Amino acid sequence: MRPITTEKAVRLIELNNTLTVEVDRMKTKAEIKKEIEEIFNVKVDSINVLIRLNKKIAYVKLNEKNPAIDIATRLGMI
Repeated sequence: MRPITTEKAVRLIELNNTLTVEVDRMKTKAEIKKEIEEIFNVKVDSINVLIRLNKKIAYVKLNEKNPAIDIATRLGMI
């Protein structure tokens, strides 16, 4: 799993409290949710996935109590 640091991803962090990460194509939404919650110690509200150019991109919407900008700062995205 690795974070995506495009302008759109940063805008989603600021406006929608959503992280954008590239994940393994074989992982399910439940596995992605469990992994994010364990690694970053946050609560995940929902996950949307997109498969493009043989890569799986997950849009992870976090709970309001857990700001995505804090996690992005820890990862060095912002």
